[in-house]
Amino acid sequence: MMRFVLLVFFCITCVTNANGGRTPIIVPDTMAERVKACTICHGAEDKVGRDAYYPRIAGKPQGYLFNQLRNFRDGRRYYQPMVVLLENMSDEYLLEIAHYFSSLQLPYPAPEKFHISPKETRLAEHLIYSGNPEKDIPACSACHGDTLMGTEPAIPGLLGLSRAYITAQLGGWRNGGIIRGQPSDCMSEIAKQLTDGEANAIAKWLANQTVSGKPSPSNMLLPELAQRCRQNILENGGAK
Repeated sequence: MMRFVLLVFFCITCVTNANGGRTPIIVPDTMAERVKACTICHGAEDKVGRDAYYPRIAGKPQGYLFNQLRNFRDGRRYYQPMVVLLENMSDEYLLEIAHYFSSLQLPYPAPEKFHISPKETRLAEHLIYSGNPEKDIPACSACHGDTLMGTEPAIPGLLGLSRAYITAQLGGWRNGGIIRGQPSDCMSEIAKQLTDGEANAIAKWLANQTVSGKPSPSNMLLPELAQRCRQNILENGGAK
């Protein structure tokens, strides 16, 4: 079991104590201590602040978090700090981390306040709740749940995220810059069908909503969508 998180935070203190002959600080061996490297960016309280591109991970489905951790570790998703942090971790340990964050129940930030026109509102709500069959775009709610709080075990919620983060994610899907080396990726296929105006309207509408509700159970996901997005939804090893 790795302990590099503790080393990052306490190596300087340990050296100082050793040289000065002081009593060493006893750090509890808990998951909360081990994941402090995660909360430097994501924030223990998930407040929008220093960087809106860091998403909320507290309360996300365990399978989803496990998938993302493995994708970063294995090079299917790339962000250098995450790659360095996870490169030597086992699936078992990643599953422990995913379980820890999925079990956290922390307050959500207030909705972002910015202008969204009636036209943008209508467009966003139509795509989110009805989709666009002519362009093979399913409703966001069909996968992410009627409350948009996700679907167990591996589909994340869409509320409580910043507009900047949602826009960046949709842009990444559309440009193929999020997941590498997968033969089929349903979110990339769907996002590529969105216009700039549609993607912006969806991001603004979602960021402007108050968070409420819970993730939907897995049996609420339509079989055709489960099959279409199997690569995204079911690639979670022991978290199935």
